[in-house]
Amino acid sequence: MQLRLQDFASLVSAGAAAVQASSRALVDLSVGSVLRAILEANASVALWMQWLVLQVQSMTRAATSQDADLDSWMADFALARLPAVPATGQVRLARFATTEAALVPAGALVRTGDAAQGFTVRADTAHPAWNVAQSGYVMGAGVGSVVVPVEAASPGSAGNVQAGSITLIADALAGVDTVANDGPLAGGLDAETDAALRLRFRDYLASRSRATPVAVGYAVSSLRQGLRYSIAENVGTGFFVVTVDDGTGTPSSELLSAAASAIEAVRPLGTSFAVQPPAVFLVSVELSIVTAPDAVHVEVAAAVQLAITAHLSALGIGEIMPWSRLAQLAYGASASVINVTAVELDGSAADVSPGPAGVVRPGSIVVS
Repeated sequence: MQLRLQDFASLVSAGAAAVQASSRALVDLSVGSVLRAILEANASVALWMQWLVLQVQSMTRAATSQDADLDSWMADFALARLPAVPATGQVRLARFATTEAALVPAGALVRTGDAAQGFTVRADTAHPAWNVAQSGYVMGAGVGSVVVPVEAASPGSAGNVQAGSITLIADALAGVDTVANDGPLAGGLDAETDAALRLRFRDYLASRSRATPVAVGYAVSSLRQGLRYSIAENVGTGFFVVTVDDGTGTPSSELLSAAASAIEAVRPLGTSFAVQPPAVFLVSVELSIVTAPDAVHVEVAAAVQLAITAHLSALGIGEIMPWSRLAQLAYGASASVINVTAVELDGSAADVSPGPAGVVRPGSIVVS
């Protein structure tokens, strides 16, 4: 039920109208009169009661409660707000002298130029420079740099920084002189918003029947924020396939295993399933732009390149990349772009479709 809220003047006016409609004699409602004072006193009480009702609604209804009150309401259904997700990416650690080996240990801290955001080096056992015994990345003699994965020290969207933002080495790394991120760090998300939590609660209720695509999708989406998925049914007799992506195109084996465990709890009886990462389609883009006379062409080209890269990186599972979208992205990247020509997507003027279990990701992006 939605309340029809009224202010003080409206309450007094409504009361006066009711009194005048029921009285056959003249009624004095002038300022300072006894009857008007009574109506104003009643209006003040009504305002107070209206405020109490709003306070009760803000704490007891999912549609109107917020923050901690909404968390408390959802806790009755064993449903919790999804936490913030840290941004991830890569940095290049380099040195001037290469006569001796240098070690970059996992957990080493680097920062943005203003020292506001910190990032820790992550362990990657598949990295060619990873050394198990030393728990870090080794730059051998004659090697001037190494590119390593990093993760924001504090989860949240603040960790999404542009290329070239990370320039400080916060820990003492013997033999390592500089750090830089050649590409942006992305994937950082703030804690689930109230609106998103309410929307997920709707899916939670719909999933209670279980053994349905909604239940399987809810099981996957509740693992963490930012996950994308697609469900292919009847791939074989009683067999379905769930494709899961965390936005990178290469979700970790731990995430895929967690998704499989979540789906196992809700899958239909008599069926089997598989969880897989998406097939990644790296696409190349080439185009030429004409810029305004007062613009710096190199800077505008960089902005166009960044806009195209961001759009390709955000495409979901199965989403088609239209060739015609590239020109629109170029024009939208800067008001200084006055013409776009020679647009090629993977060497042609055709759309790119990754298929129902694939994702399009940026490869070579050339803007001249």
